[in-house]
Amino acid sequence: MAEVSYRDELGKLRRRRVYGSTQTEARRKQRVVREALQRGTPIKPSTTSVASWIETWINGSLAASDRRQSTIDLYTAVARRHLVPDLGQRRLDHLRPSDIEALVVAKRKAGLAPSTVRTIYTVLRAALDIAVRDGLMQSNPAVAVRRPSIGRREADFLTPTQARSLLDALEGERIEPVIRLLLATGLRRGEALALHWADIDLESRILRIRWTLTRTSVGLVLGEPKTDKSRRSVSLPGSAVDLLREHRSRQADERRRAGDTWVEQDFVFTTEIGTPLEPRNVLRRFGVVARRAGLPGAHLHTLRHSAASFLLAAGVHIKVVQEHLGHSSFAITADIYSHVTSEQSREAADHLDRAVDWSRREDDGDTPPPPDGGLWR
Repeated sequence: MAEVSYRDELGKLRRRRVYGSTQTEARRKQRVVREALQRGTPIKPSTTSVASWIETWINGSLAASDRRQSTIDLYTAVARRHLVPDLGQRRLDHLRPSDIEALVVAKRKAGLAPSTVRTIYTVLRAALDIAVRDGLMQSNPAVAVRRPSIGRREADFLTPTQARSLLDALEGERIEPVIRLLLATGLRRGEALALHWADIDLESRILRIRWTLTRTSVGLVLGEPKTDKSRRSVSLPGSAVDLLREHRSRQADERRRAGDTWVEQDFVFTTEIGTPLEPRNVLRRFGVVARRAGLPGAHLHTLRHSAASFLLAAGVHIKVVQEHLGHSSFAITADIYSHVTSEQSREAADHLDRAVDWSRREDDGDTPPPPDGGLWR
């Protein structure tokens, strides 16, 4: 037996005894206790279960964090759906890196998307970080596990013919203006639904992204974009300007018909009484329209990818497309749209072949280049 004496946070003298089958083992455990005291970490294992801690974390640190409400909702759902059922019965101090690896493997075998598996790992690691902070664990076992990777996946996008079919199927739908704008600009759903008329300058053909609209557990939330790159000005094509002018005129007619029931909030896309469109309703209705157009695999985000692909295919520089879409880095844009940029690279190579005469000349090389010699010009 070995003993360590120390004073707790109230100054009271405490003793911690450890036992071993040999003096060497007892001294080793004694040294571990002393090192834990020096680090300020717990010297007595916690009997708290993972399930109990998850609920404490959700209602405490997670709720008090400065994360967006939509992120808090996501983390809560993931923790209760995946962490509590799979790891909930284990004690925090008994959780090992191999347990977390086994969880990742099980979720992959269950057919979950790679992004979902990564989110599960992210939520668990965040919860365990706070457990370490609060002295319930000496270290976070998730740190020793490699974060699950997400393989690169080319973005789904519509061909011009498919886009035309979709627009035809949209005719007369209430969501028609917002879907047309998404396809014309590549905005995110939340960015488009959060647009106010004050954000749009039709004369200058510019709209400003200042807000996002999301459905959370506390209702519809109008929040700021995540990053500085997301706060941006987007140039409008002429067709989008015409669309918005027509939409504003129709909205004015609706406002007159609604009378006192109209809720004036300056939103661009509204219900018949002026309230913002429900994001989930837009998503559901778009699914109906996409199936009608013969595009059952199309999603709202497909419109964003399609707009970017059309821009790149038209020769717009990828850096301009990045700023247009509001991606936080050039690398993200290049990675997502590599299928388009690869095609452009092949076209550039063909242009180079046509621009330069690569055949051998019979002269000594002093013949001047032709006046219209492409790159020689």
